[in-house]
Amino acid sequence: MRIKTKSPLKIVTKSKADRGEERECRLSPKISACTQNRELSWLKFNERVLEEADSPGNPLLERLKFLAIFTSNLDEFYMIRVGSLTDYMQFMPDYFDNKTGMTAADQLAIIFRRSAALYEMRDQSYKNLVGLLAESNIHMLGVSALPVQERKALRKDFKRAILPLLSPQVIDTHHPFPNLENKQLYIAVTLKRKHGFSYGIMAIPRAMNRLIQLGGDQENRFVLLEDAALTFADEAFQTYEVLERTVISVTRNADLALHEDKDEDLDYVAHMKKELKKRRRLAPVRLEMQSAVGDKFAAFLAERLDIRAEQAFVCAAPLDLSFGYQLADLPPIDRNLLWPRHTPSNAAFSDRSEDMLVRARKGDILLSYPYESIIPFLTMIKQAANDDSVLSIKITLYRIDRYSKLAESLIEAAENGKDVVVMMELRARFDENNNIDWAQRLEESGCRVLYGLADYKVHSKICLITCQDAGGIRYITQVGTGNYNEKTAKLYTDLSLITADAEIGADAAAFFNDMQINNTDGAYKRLWVAPSTLKTNLTRMIDRERMKAAAGQPGRIVIKCNSITDLGICEALAAASQSGVKIDLIVRGICCVLPGVAGLTQNMTVVSIVGRFLEHSRVFCFGDGPDMALYIASADLMTRNMHRRVEIACPVLDMRLRERICGMLDIMLRDNVKAREQSADGRYEPRTPDSGVPISAQEYFAEQARVLI
Repeated sequence: MRIKTKSPLKIVTKSKADRGEERECRLSPKISACTQNRELSWLKFNERVLEEADSPGNPLLERLKFLAIFTSNLDEFYMIRVGSLTDYMQFMPDYFDNKTGMTAADQLAIIFRRSAALYEMRDQSYKNLVGLLAESNIHMLGVSALPVQERKALRKDFKRAILPLLSPQVIDTHHPFPNLENKQLYIAVTLKRKHGFSYGIMAIPRAMNRLIQLGGDQENRFVLLEDAALTFADEAFQTYEVLERTVISVTRNADLALHEDKDEDLDYVAHMKKELKKRRRLAPVRLEMQSAVGDKFAAFLAERLDIRAEQAFVCAAPLDLSFGYQLADLPPIDRNLLWPRHTPSNAAFSDRSEDMLVRARKGDILLSYPYESIIPFLTMIKQAANDDSVLSIKITLYRIDRYSKLAESLIEAAENGKDVVVMMELRARFDENNNIDWAQRLEESGCRVLYGLADYKVHSKICLITCQDAGGIRYITQVGTGNYNEKTAKLYTDLSLITADAEIGADAAAFFNDMQINNTDGAYKRLWVAPSTLKTNLTRMIDRERMKAAAGQPGRIVIKCNSITDLGICEALAAASQSGVKIDLIVRGICCVLPGVAGLTQNMTVVSIVGRFLEHSRVFCFGDGPDMALYIASADLMTRNMHRRVEIACPVLDMRLRERICGMLDIMLRDNVKAREQSADGRYEPRTPDSGVPISAQEYFAEQARVLI
């Protein structure tokens, strides 16, 4: 299906309209007509997540989870992207977006306005879900709505079991305004006493269970801990009259530059631990309140947190919706309110008696998570740890499970005398502490642990097993699109290629050698590696298809990734489209290039799929037939991935696997259930099945996996 061309998105804020001429001078007119701002594109993505919370086709408790995902997504967006823009506004006054010309202040103004609208949508969605859940005998209740006797009983339980764990504080001359930790829930109150007015604050401890179940374990009636603390705040501030009360949460800038200002003589792990503590006290970028308060109280909070009025948001829904996951796990809950349990297929490991190393030498293996299990790969590493022919195991780790079986096998390999090299990226945002813990355990077991590169995050997903037998040195290489994480392998769609190809193995060996000597300019025959050759090869292949189309031959590009923001890639794709190359982009999140713009991107479509599983795989496909180049990669098409990270793209050479991946891309492009297609003005519209037959790519692949079990 094609969406009709609409006028290109033009963004000029009212307060900065006089800068329009300046923007035209510093942006290429062509590229500005077919690109959009990355932050606004991300907000549109998160709105698509919110749409899943409203979708009647999703089970009720899964809809509540989507609401929680939307909320946590927005939290991280404020911590990182709004935090960065705030820094730009303060320290880089000349910064502007290279796709729209907007300054940091322009972008923040639009983000705050759009956020307010999204909060209203979330509030309405939550209200609707609470009503629907009540019809299914799951009751999320406000304390004020409880019968008098039950409310009295709850107050008694609060005084007995909850109040002793709280630490209320009055704010006055001798009790200064406390540091409010990032994303912690607090009860904030205004207080009256004979001598005048003051304010109070009380944290809701993170370790406490937020779901208070009423009427016994077999009844599905709940109130939230913060609502109980809010209602019974007078018990905490006993000598005062509580005049106003609300639940608040502060979001702080978490965009730490963890590699800067580091003394080279310091222990890097110790340095990281010290830097991570700063997140608790970084500058606030947002204040959320669960109910409105008077102007004086609101001004007091804004002044103490040093935020502007537009950075404060009043919500009706709970500020933290993560209790939806806990609710879904309670024993009395009807399983029909959740998706059917998905069991990944083990088809690639159907013959348990066969060694995976032997199996890999017979032919390339492709695992498609979460439809197929990660177990064959984990088994291969465990077998390698105990195989006498294995000399070494080398791997890059970015985000791993807290209870990683993979890491345990690496430890076992080191204890068995194998040379185990682990490139552990400690700067994987919000996973730093887990990575530090595992790095120390791996090092203590005898693994050689390297902590990435000073100026580049190592985001590659590559594992190399080196063996020696009668035939000499042999390599088995695994390259993936996602992390070596047993938990997310059940939730994220990713591809994992295991190959005994000699040239790919030699490239992998060279790559690990280069990483150990800080060489980011290595030369490789098969692999594309950022920051040296990935973008060059991508633009070369895009240009190859452009030249084919210009010569009257069919040109074809299909790309699946999570985000497209790099201006050079956007320009190359637009040029290819102008020459007649048919381009299909499957982009879950940010997409800065706009399709369907007349004379620029009229041969391009952009599709986003948001469903039960998080679309995470990256696939680059150029051309059709025998000359088709097909790569899977760790990288999205973002400037940071091209220039500031170590990434790897690996060719898929086996014809069976190439056909399989192309078939998967085809199904995704035909999705008319969860797919949304982007129009030239940046909006995403649902597709209408041309044949009347609904096609959901994720359901299709899940059903295929069920057949193979």
